[in-house]
Amino acid sequence: MEQGLLHLYWGYGKGKTTAAMGLALRALGSGKRVVIVQFLKGGNSGEIPLLAQLGAEIYRGKAGQKFVFQMTPEEKAATRELQNQNLAAAIAQPADLLILDEAGSAEELDMVDVDLLKKAVLERPAGCECVLTAHTPPQWMLDAADYSTEMKCHRHPYQKGIKARKGIEY
Repeated sequence: MEQGLLHLYWGYGKGKTTAAMGLALRALGSGKRVVIVQFLKGGNSGEIPLLAQLGAEIYRGKAGQKFVFQMTPEEKAATRELQNQNLAAAIAQPADLLILDEAGSAEELDMVDVDLLKKAVLERPAGCECVLTAHTPPQWMLDAADYSTEMKCHRHPYQKGIKARKGIEY
């Protein structure tokens, strides 16, 4: 069995999720089993239905569609519980590729049990490739990563008032 490596796409530039989902597409096209957890994301995003149609097992959503800083303590607790349930269900699935999108933000915002997250990443089966995305990853992610790619924004259309476009940014 091949050794599964750990990919970390991080930073404040565009492309972290896009890179992760591109790898999911590549893996699915090669007959691999793909499991995806999207932390703190519940809105529609163009790649999700297609990846599901191609066979990816996808866990996503949050309790309410607010940003964490807008949530009441009850909403935060419900969202944290949902994120933990999604992660536990995902790691119970056999996977050749496990993608934990926004894992760094979920940890930073205390929206996931850190021990469960570390277990999912550091104790995954030997042949399971894993991808993490984060704005500012915790040190343990940086230390554990076999691939560490920082996405750095030099220019973004949002700075000119151009909103996210369907099929491009979401």
